[in-house]
Amino acid sequence: AVILTGCGAGKIADSFDTRQNAGPCPPVGALYDSSRYVEFDGGGELYSNIEFTGEIIDVRLFCRYVEDNPLEAEVEIDFAFGKGPAADSSAHTYPYYVAVTRRNGKVLAKKYFNTEGNFRGQNLTGKTEVIGTIEIPRVDESISGTNFEVVVGFELTQEQLEF
Repeated sequence: AVILTGCGAGKIADSFDTRQNAGPCPPVGALYDSSRYVEFDGGGELYSNIEFTGEIIDVRLFCRYVEDNPLEAEVEIDFAFGKGPAADSSAHTYPYYVAVTRRNGKVLAKKYFNTEGNFRGQNLTGKTEVIGTIEIPRVDESISGTNFEVVVGFELTQEQLEF
């Protein structure tokens, strides 16, 4: 079983031992179709009807695995948020997911999270979220991190995906 937990207390990178990794870390990135978020007020897809926007602007993965131990990783996600002309609040909750897949696209685990965009009188803001522990079991030491991928994206409605 793959384990995903969020908002860890410390960075895995800070606790690494000195042994060489058994191989490279899994590739990580934002899924193109769900890397942008736009929420309208219901009055149509016009600029004047935009309430909130979001974008995943960078994703980083730090990993560690030696011998036949499970692969342990930490993911950092950089978000940018926008407040549109139709917004009536100074904060918005943005749902997103982190998934571990095989290289062929088969999803092994997927977990959902929320991040808060607090605008404090501004129209733009951003933040970095840290997903503290991702553990991927390996059958033996021949299984490399390159057999897996870590994918992130916003959890979008069908209308948001079509936009």
